[in-house]
Amino acid sequence: MAKRDYYKVLDVPKSATEAEIKKAYRRLAMKYHPDRNPNDSEAEERFKEAKEACEVLSDPQKRAAYDQFGHAGVEAAGRAGARGGFAAGDAFGDIFGDVFGDIFGTARRGRSQVFRGADLRYELELDLNQAVFGHTVELELTKLDECEVCHGSGAAKGASPVTCETCGGAGQVRVSQGFFQLQQTCPRCRGAGTIIRNPCDACLGQGRVRRGKKLAVKVPPGVDTGDRIRLAGEGEAGRNGGPPGDLYVEVHVRDHPIFERDGEHLTCEVPISFGTATLGGTLEVPTLDGEVTIKIPPETQSGRVFRLRDKGVKPVRGGARGDLFCRVVVETPVSLSAEQRELIRKLEESLYAGGHAHRHAPRQKGFLEGVKRFFSGGKA
Repeated sequence: MAKRDYYKVLDVPKSATEAEIKKAYRRLAMKYHPDRNPNDSEAEERFKEAKEACEVLSDPQKRAAYDQFGHAGVEAAGRAGARGGFAAGDAFGDIFGDVFGDIFGTARRGRSQVFRGADLRYELELDLNQAVFGHTVELELTKLDECEVCHGSGAAKGASPVTCETCGGAGQVRVSQGFFQLQQTCPRCRGAGTIIRNPCDACLGQGRVRRGKKLAVKVPPGVDTGDRIRLAGEGEAGRNGGPPGDLYVEVHVRDHPIFERDGEHLTCEVPISFGTATLGGTLEVPTLDGEVTIKIPPETQSGRVFRLRDKGVKPVRGGARGDLFCRVVVETPVSLSAEQRELIRKLEESLYAGGHAHRHAPRQKGFLEGVKRFFSGGKA
């Protein structure tokens, strides 16, 4: 396969500076590195291609040969280099270390290492009404915050961190092993690049202290269990001037004694009397907005569902408000007197005497016929 133009590989102009070339390589290396793209042969090839392009264009001699003779000039320079050996600490070695410092969080050369603060999680319990209509709640949490005395530097008042003499402020030191040079975290400053000779008394040189904080959180209408609210910058403070983390508020909606939620819809069971179910009438039904009256038609069967439009939940991510589904349950009379029992017995006789039961209990008739078909092997 013919090699592509190195400038096109890195997407830089021929007038690009060494810093621009290294920056372009870092971007491609982080995107196509094999550790980030396992089992992706195409990404691996793109990574190797970008690595080769950077190795050539970041070396003044190789770049001059490439600009004049193309890939042939680079190959000739490579053969000459193989005869003369490799110089330790060349330009490619530097940029390679910089790239993997970005990917894996190690310090860049000549710059103190900074760390982003940790993200925090807070579990928030809400009532159904609070979740449906929104609510403002005050949270109390304890977290690592920037020291107010040293403002995160870790040094006492009037003092400041000094450059680590061991690593020269790089946060890393080079260790030779045979023909190779490896970079390791500096054992003295532990990667910070600076050391604190006169630590702050308030934070003992850590730059952060643990303190309580109150936050007012506005919960948007329509949230449900499992939703998260992100509060940017309200996590723990970073180290060495790093940015703070975020706070994630995880919502859990408590069970409601009447309603059950299914997305944007609500459901509930409403008991009705035997007389109302038989003769019809009106019924007061609870909703989150207050009670409404629904009409119960005569001969309503237990389990019938009545739909109340726009009495559900308006989704937090937009859309129409859901509905409320009321399932009526006919309640059997209890604690009857002798006279009441006798009246029901007479009503039962009048309804089912003379073989006319199917007229008053159609569902019972259908059920009994189904049972007969089942035991007769499906024959009518």
